[in-house]
Amino acid sequence: MTGAGPHGISDLKFFVEVFVTLFVIMDPPGTIPLFLSLTSGRTPGMRKRLAWQAVVVAFFVITVFALFGQSILNYLGITVPALQAAGGLLLLLVALELLTGKSDEPAKSGNVNVALVPLGTPLLAGPGAIVATIVFVRRVDDMGMAVALAQGIVAVHLVLLLFMRFSVVIIRVIRESGVTLVTRIAGLLLSAIAVQLVADAVTAFVHEA
Repeated sequence: MTGAGPHGISDLKFFVEVFVTLFVIMDPPGTIPLFLSLTSGRTPGMRKRLAWQAVVVAFFVITVFALFGQSILNYLGITVPALQAAGGLLLLLVALELLTGKSDEPAKSGNVNVALVPLGTPLLAGPGAIVATIVFVRRVDDMGMAVALAQGIVAVHLVLLLFMRFSVVIIRVIRESGVTLVTRIAGLLLSAIAVQLVADAVTAFVHEA
């Protein structure tokens, strides 16, 4: 973080704002039941590897959109509501699999890497986090704010990694039967998040019309 003085204080405030906003949106505590559900049947070592990979994927996606997000959306003619609707529909598909238990077989398949989709994106690096990052980038005026933004993004992803690694300890307590219960609850919560994303997108479309 930058030194003392007006600029240093403003950069610190910006860092805190970035960290808190992304923390709330990406919801590290809320990733625990989802992570346990999507990695059901994996070994502890594999779970740790998937946690690391998911955070790296999320960080890569957020970084790309921080650097080129607005240009990408403008070039493809994609609006923010469209991005929200797409993310909501994808999350809804994942939620339905968790609720019906149809995700159990794919999760145990060595050919399926859930760290990429849906963990890395859109669960972690979803529409909300992407849009928030783009908005923060627009507010960057100098190098100090740019550094604060980068530090905030890195800090959130480190916290995400810690929470998912901590979930490996939880699995030893609740066992696989507990994971089944958590999976159904996670599916219900995730479906609500997905529907809210789609609803927000529809509302935004109506207001733009």
